[in-house]
Amino acid sequence: MFRFDNDYSTGAHPLILDRLVATNDEQHPGYGVDDHCMRAAELIKQECTGDVDVHFLVGGTQTNKTVIASMLRPHQAVIAADSGHIAVHETGAIESTGHKVITVPGFDGKLRLEDVASYVEDYWNDVTFEHIPQPKMVYISQPTEFGTLYSKQELQDLYHFCQEKQMYLMVDGARLGYALAAKENDVTIKDLSELSDVFYIGGTKVGALFGEAVVFTNDELKPDFRYFIKQNGGMLAKGRLLGIQYEVLFENNLYVEISKHAVDLADKMTEAFEAKGIQMKYPSPTNQRFPILTKEQIEVLREKYTFADWEKLDDNLFAVRFCSSWSTKPEEVDALVQDIQAL
Repeated sequence: MFRFDNDYSTGAHPLILDRLVATNDEQHPGYGVDDHCMRAAELIKQECTGDVDVHFLVGGTQTNKTVIASMLRPHQAVIAADSGHIAVHETGAIESTGHKVITVPGFDGKLRLEDVASYVEDYWNDVTFEHIPQPKMVYISQPTEFGTLYSKQELQDLYHFCQEKQMYLMVDGARLGYALAAKENDVTIKDLSELSDVFYIGGTKVGALFGEAVVFTNDELKPDFRYFIKQNGGMLAKGRLLGIQYEVLFENNLYVEISKHAVDLADKMTEAFEAKGIQMKYPSPTNQRFPILTKEQIEVLREKYTFADWEKLDDNLFAVRFCSSWSTKPEEVDALVQDIQAL
């Protein structure tokens, strides 16, 4: 059985495992103040503009919850697309800290500036605004839950709007590597450091055993963040395990190289589906692809492959998700291509 249902079903890149073994007998201070975390942070800072703070946490949901809780006051809320991860796949983690997630319709998973602006304008024009959670943050993912990308211009427009309205822009980068590697992408880590208040670089889904690197660019948000990491159970005693992984990922451009491997294989899948006349539900150029299949086609492919159910379109047509990763083997995709051709 070949697995295409997610991008975190395997362990870690061999170079990371080798480094973890090689450093196993080293002794370091705990809680992320060791030499490996310091060096990993410096490698990430070299990709950014300005004086940024870098922190390492263990997972995406924990990162979203901790970052948002640190940035918002109790009466404030965050705006996300209706398909946004914090809105649908985090078991109310954000709301558990008292911060409402305000959803607006997404288009191919993306927020449109005009919809965000309309909500914010309506909020402040409501005479009862003090009785309604105050929108203080805009949350987006790069790439989105549907594998789609924000262009640099879209990112600039959202960020400038947030600045004008004294709001924050947060970019969830759980799959950032696959966005950076996409042919259509024009947003770099440097751009994110200039056009957001905080973003993070996902490792869990991009070669690491676990870990996300949070990058704060807004000076007013930097103080005391480590208190929030501790309070939310995210201050790993053996913090060096996170630093070592990000050292390896950001040495010699490994992070982007392994992401490009996944995107190239996803392109091969899409080419095979489209050559068979099978359309994609979303225009994703990243590692997630969403073919529209019949029941019969799904049954045939499920004999050999795992993939995710996504959306029922009618009684016979369903959008599903095939997900490649840094660890997907070319021969696995070659086998899938042959079976697509035989449908």
